[in-house]
Amino acid sequence: MNMDVSTIARRVRDQAVALPELFGRFDFDRAPERWAAEAADVTELGRVRGVDRADYLGDDDLVARIREYTMLGDRSGDAYAALMPKLGFQRTVAMLIEACDKGIDAVAEAPPELAALIAEMEVVPDWLDMKLVEAGAAYERNATANLAPFLIRGAFIATFLNKYSALPMALTGTLGHATAARRVKETATFFATTALPHALERFGPGFKAAAMVRLMHSMVRVNVLSRPGMWDVETYGMPIPQLDQMPAGLIPIYFLSQEVLAKGRTSFNREEQGRVELARYRCYLLGLPEDLLADTPQEIVRIWRTRSATLRYEYDDRICGGLLRATMEAELSKNESPKGRLTRRLERSASRVFFVKAFLNGDEERAASVGVPVGKRDHLIYGATMLGVAGRMAAYRAASRLPGVRRLADRDLIRRIERQLAGYGHAEFRSDASQYRPATA
Repeated sequence: MNMDVSTIARRVRDQAVALPELFGRFDFDRAPERWAAEAADVTELGRVRGVDRADYLGDDDLVARIREYTMLGDRSGDAYAALMPKLGFQRTVAMLIEACDKGIDAVAEAPPELAALIAEMEVVPDWLDMKLVEAGAAYERNATANLAPFLIRGAFIATFLNKYSALPMALTGTLGHATAARRVKETATFFATTALPHALERFGPGFKAAAMVRLMHSMVRVNVLSRPGMWDVETYGMPIPQLDQMPAGLIPIYFLSQEVLAKGRTSFNREEQGRVELARYRCYLLGLPEDLLADTPQEIVRIWRTRSATLRYEYDDRICGGLLRATMEAELSKNESPKGRLTRRLERSASRVFFVKAFLNGDEERAASVGVPVGKRDHLIYGATMLGVAGRMAAYRAASRLPGVRRLADRDLIRRIERQLAGYGHAEFRSDASQYRPATA
């Protein structure tokens, strides 16, 4: 159910009342430069072929809601992260972990801000069907174990194509190879963890991972707004607004929705509903506003494209190109075995080709210009890799339909995901303010 625009507006402006030291200088009535609602503006939707932007700008209610959400951070997460100067970084993180693992009552001297964050995440939305979430996770385990390791880097760098959404990553030191590798592995860890059985239940590892991601984003918000000259509010608005959770959290079901609509269908089947419910609840725990979590293919596409139609687009090589190049050159694995070296070679080529196909409409000239060149060898490797992955996934799908081997196949997928997680290493989900570098408009 859609929230009234006036209610959203009050929530946005109340941020300055709750945390005046962070948000007191924000003029929430003035749209930042990133907001682009005029017909002549160049926006992210312009990169999508065959779509008329006017179709989405004409929805006055949705455009108004997205305008407000453009300036909404994470009220609960920000309030807790703002305690860092008092509590210290280590204690702030440790208390959140303990609250996730044991419950808020187990945390000695738990501040009310932490209690509020946990309580907010513990609220079960009316629309949630955990059986569907578990069905969606079971389906996703096949792709998570077999396909995601080859594509995660390519999907991750897609968020770096626009300076208006990429700047926070550049500020936090992700232009360095080590930090870029850590961020990719943290992203992979979050999505792999949430695909495990019962991961998103209250004391599951996915619930804790979502809380840690929220804290990390809030730490970035608090750090960049607390340091003079670090953030240009008039240009970029809110650092990492909740609205910017959409690309990472909902891109699988956005692509799914497009496929469903292209086939002439207007609703999801049971299997697809599970995938959608998993993505929606994952994003809910991350703090994405509920009225942006649509459950029909038409609404998912409409909300996604309206956000894209109002997000100004500009490619800045210093910001975007630096992030792209650092991430593509980063080593995601230290496995020096023959198999490990081969996997790294396959992953690097597969991610590049996937990125160009999915996010640059196959434009290899543009890919080369932004620092992601793709050659014939990359295409050959991508084709061979995807052929092998498709065969393996088909085998697991066939096994999932056979009562006698369904559980065995699922256990094997779970073991493979757990090995992946071990290979990624411990995900810290932290943001080191000492590595921040100012970036001006």
